[in-house]
Amino acid sequence: MGSSVRELAVATPVTRDRYVDLLRVASLGAVVLGHWLMAAVTPDGVGNLLAVVPALQPLTWLLQVMPVFFFVGGFSHALSYRSLLRKRPEGSEDSVYPAFLRARLQRLLRPTTVFVLVWGAAALLVQLLGGGGGLTGVTLRMVTQPLWFIGIYLAMVAFTPPLLRLHERYGWGAFAGLAGAALAVDVLRFAAGVPYVEFLNFAFVWLAVHQLGFLRADGRIRRPALLAGAGLVTAIAVVAFGPYPLSMVGMPGEKVSNMAPPTLALLCHGLWLVGAVELLRAPVARLLERPRVWRTVVAANGVAMTAFLWHLTAMFGVYGALLALDVELPEPASAAWWAQVPLRLALAAALTAGLVAAFRTFERPVSGTSRPSTAPGAAGAGPLAALGATLCLLGVLGLSMVGFDGLLDGRTALLIAIPVSAPAAVAMTLGGWLLVERAGRGPGRGGLQRP
Repeated sequence: MGSSVRELAVATPVTRDRYVDLLRVASLGAVVLGHWLMAAVTPDGVGNLLAVVPALQPLTWLLQVMPVFFFVGGFSHALSYRSLLRKRPEGSEDSVYPAFLRARLQRLLRPTTVFVLVWGAAALLVQLLGGGGGLTGVTLRMVTQPLWFIGIYLAMVAFTPPLLRLHERYGWGAFAGLAGAALAVDVLRFAAGVPYVEFLNFAFVWLAVHQLGFLRADGRIRRPALLAGAGLVTAIAVVAFGPYPLSMVGMPGEKVSNMAPPTLALLCHGLWLVGAVELLRAPVARLLERPRVWRTVVAANGVAMTAFLWHLTAMFGVYGALLALDVELPEPASAAWWAQVPLRLALAAALTAGLVAAFRTFERPVSGTSRPSTAPGAAGAGPLAALGATLCLLGVLGLSMVGFDGLLDGRTALLIAIPVSAPAAVAMTLGGWLLVERAGRGPGRGGLQRP
């Protein structure tokens, strides 16, 4: 892989925004590190360090960086979709949307599908052998939880074309509309007590952050200091005087979470983070011009999604090994627990590296053409692609909620008031991906592979 990374780094066009690539891999890396640090595992189960030591919760204002990833996603989606529009053959505009979906979903769903199938087979084997208790059961239940991020990202991909058109027409007004909708949802939720309305903010909050990426792509974030300051001041105010908790990640037992569903406080947090990373752009961009630094970023981006998918597997593997070796797990947040942190992190990183080496091939781009299909009938593939994307995101979200524990017992979780089992979630994901693939290729051999 080393030579290919070197070739990719050398071949990087001067017009490429290297800082965006760094933000992508750095935000995923921060999430991985945060999960490893927050896990308070004991022989009796898994807790959250931030609940054990509430004084650490302000750190989530630095470590909760998922808004940065979705911001970068908006930037990348705008460039990708516009590139396809420019390349489309005359009269084939309708084929661009399914081609765009197929190209974006391949990079996400190939490594995700492998992860799901491997864990599904492992869960089935464990339960057929009568296992699934203790830490094994916790692992089967929790290892899929980060998939919620994949589901939300799929929704962002699916909504890119209409929201990009709104952005091109209204600019900051399109962002303001989504932010205003998020505010209205929270007012209805907390002031009027309207049930279930809060789930709309899974769309409004994250799509508003995604919209900031469109603005970045067009060079319209001209005062990042103002954005960061306004976001931070507003976030502090709504947390101090509103119904929102201090932590920007979910806490066990809390009546209100800023994450699930996301709140106005999390949107304000996202604003200040986006402003902050934009303030750092110029000095970091100069650093990224160094060949060795840029090669590191290129290499990390090539495996970032695989590492993200498998990092909890590695973490639970480390704890399982420690228990199997009768290594005492200290009380979370005790002096002995903190002393053990460097060892656990090093072991988790090493095991993650091994899993990346085993599965990274599924994250590599699929070779092929880079133009939308010109085959007859491709123009009518948009609804089919949209249906497929919807099934994919519902399946992935459902699996993130239900996990693989109780696979043979028919265990379900509620997804938009509908009980979903793990097999049903997997079937929706695979079926949806098949529809997107079919729509993106068009009838016959025409179509788009990953650019």
